[in-house]
Amino acid sequence: MILARAPLRISLGGGGTDLPSYYSQYGGFILSAAINKYVYVYVNRPAADDLLRIKYSSYEQVACVDDIKHDLVRPALKQLNIAGSLEIVSMADVPDGTGLGSSGSYLVGLLVALYELKREKVPTHAIAELACHIEMDLAGHPVGKHDHYLAAFGGVTCLEIGTDGRVKVTALDLSINTAEEFRNNVLIFYTGTTRSSRDILEDQRRGTKLGDVAVVDSLHRTKELGYGIKEALEKGDLEKFGLLLDEHWQNKKRRSSKITDQEMENGYEIAKKNGALGGKIMGAGGGGFFMFFCPNSHKMKLRRELSVRGWREMSFDFDFQGAKVLVNF
Repeated sequence: MILARAPLRISLGGGGTDLPSYYSQYGGFILSAAINKYVYVYVNRPAADDLLRIKYSSYEQVACVDDIKHDLVRPALKQLNIAGSLEIVSMADVPDGTGLGSSGSYLVGLLVALYELKREKVPTHAIAELACHIEMDLAGHPVGKHDHYLAAFGGVTCLEIGTDGRVKVTALDLSINTAEEFRNNVLIFYTGTTRSSRDILEDQRRGTKLGDVAVVDSLHRTKELGYGIKEALEKGDLEKFGLLLDEHWQNKKRRSSKITDQEMENGYEIAKKNGALGGKIMGAGGGGFFMFFCPNSHKMKLRRELSVRGWREMSFDFDFQGAKVLVNF
């Protein structure tokens, strides 16, 4: 029996520039933080029969890999040449479709567990890249490389993506004091809604490929803001970080009409009126989790006002371990 986990993440800057429609032309940059909320994947080889059982939001029991409906599990097993007598069960700390990169974390956690099952040691970079290949190329999901790399590496991490798709992974040069202030003054709220990011990401992919000026210019500015946020955090200037988050959110909304709605706009305005310097939706948009930077003196007021709206705060810390095996016996 093997139990693996992979962290979820909060995007801090540059989100969207990790899609191939953009980075293949201009190169991408992402700054993101893995957090101590996880997707767990349990893998076991039952002795009683040769069936494959996959338990997630649905349940599958099939005789061969090609009959598996889950479009990440099926290609993952085929890539690793695994078949017969296998049980895969997954659990997560947050709902699916909330903008924290759960599908990428699930896939990375699954690969870590399967490689452990095969007793193969694989470099972290190779696991991240294989996860990207499976989800982007084999499953055909309109996603980028961000989620898989953060799930694999963990940490507060910069991803520089070349036009050839190669990813350079570096840790953000964050002081202990700045990291502590960040944790104290960054608040994450669940809006109570889930969504599929595919339509939003498909809008972005299509707009980028067609050269839509609004979409491409928004992504250029997003990348610039990502570098600006990196500089602000490395200098310990969290006030500037908060203000850049606000600009990041306003700019992001230019890419698709599906990114926000009146409920989110109202919640954001309430947050700004009650002490938040800035914030942004996690993931592609449309619902899920909202992150705000709010100085200490205003946090209680902000919490109270958003709680009245039904937005629930989620506490967090950083995860610096990345995907790992927890149990193998």
